[in-house]
Parts: sequence; structure tokens; C-alpha cells
Amino acid sequence: MVLRDISTSENAVDWCLEEGLMPYARAVEKMQARASAIREQANPDAVWLVEHPPLYTAGTSANDADLLDKEKFPVFKTGRGGQHTYHGPGQRVGYVMMDLKNRNSDVRKFVHDLEEWMIQTARHFDVTALRREGRVGIWVPRNDGSGLEDKIGAIGVRVRKWVSFHGIAFNVHPDLSHFSGIVPCGVAEHGVTSLRALGVDASMNEVDKVMRNVFENVFARKTADSSF
Repeated sequence: MVLRDISTSENAVDWCLEEGLMPYARAVEKMQARASAIREQANPDAVWLVEHPPLYTAGTSANDADLLDKEKFPVFKTGRGGQHTYHGPGQRVGYVMMDLKNRNSDVRKFVHDLEEWMIQTARHFDVTALRREGRVGIWVPRNDGSGLEDKIGAIGVRVRKWVSFHGIAFNVHPDLSHFSGIVPCGVAEHGVTSLRALGVDASMNEVDKVMRNVFENVFARKTADSSF
């Protein structure tokens, strides 16, 4: 990470794409460092797009009983909000490091916009994804009349001294069987899905391009290509 003068950055958000699979512990270290730099006004806000090797994370509200298979994948306790979730190849993780003091210190609005980011991304691929009261994340109703829904996008954020980190996880084409070792986000009665499972054969690169355009519209911020 290179510290730079942001006085002429025109309020652009650094858009950083990580190639390959990023180890989770290393990602947390880098996020924390970037969040500190943003807080000190040494770096602009950033969106960091990554994929992780298969793993589970346990948020601050995680219930030990929801970890169904402790041996399936490594488990990382993390300071983000939420319960257990899965990360792995084929899932686009978007870490958003943003100074919320520049957004009226409104955490609720920030989370709403993260949700909207995924909803509009899914809509671009003709997938109807929705918020649900009492259930964190973004959900797709099944078409079988069962009334059940499947999660396509997860949210887990942390805010420290008004700078956010962690973010979203959007299922493009992960191995959905990998979710079987947990009760995702503590919701046992519904399932998980992905664009591919819904018949959308989009590449990660295609999804990234849509996510970037949607992000700029939802957050009303331009993005600038950068490394993380």
C-alpha cells in the first residue's frame, strides 16, 4: 500500500482488484492498515475486490452451534458484525473502506447502500434480489411455491472511529456445497444460491464491471483504478 497525497483526488474511491486467492488473515491486516490510513487522511476511500480460498468466518454474533462441521474448512473469528459465513472461489468479496464522517456519519444508510449495490447488480442479470426484515443479506425467492428464499449476498461490516471495513460477499459461481458446514448467518430455514445456480453464466470479470458501475451510481462516487 502506497500512501499518497489525496488533496487533488477529486473525492474518487480507489478501485482495487486482487488477482488470485487472498488469505483471509492477510486481508484483515491490509484492511485495518488501509482504514487507519483513511482515518489519518493519508489515503482515499477504497473498494477492494478479492476471492478467498475456502474458509468460514465467525462474526461478533456467531453462535457456536451454527458451525456444523469444524473440520471442513479453516474457521476465522472476525470483528465484523453478523454470524457465520462462507468465503471461497467464485464468490466476489467486496471490502469497502470508507470514511463515514463524509456521509453524515450514517451507518444505517451505508449498510442500505451496500445492500442496494448487490440488489442492482443482481437486477442487471435479470435476478430479483430483495431485502428481508429480520434477515441480514440479500435474498432471492424460489419459484416453486414453497415460500422459501435463498441468499445470494451477505453483508458484514465493522466501523472503527467512523471508518468502515469488511463489506459484502456476492455469490457468482461458488461451490454451494461448501456452505453445508455452517448455518449461514444463523438462518436454517432458507438456503443459498448464486448467479450460476439461477442460470446466469456470467464470468467474474463481467460481474466486476457491473459492480463498478452500480457502485458509482449508488454511492455517487467516481472510482479510480488502483492497487491495494
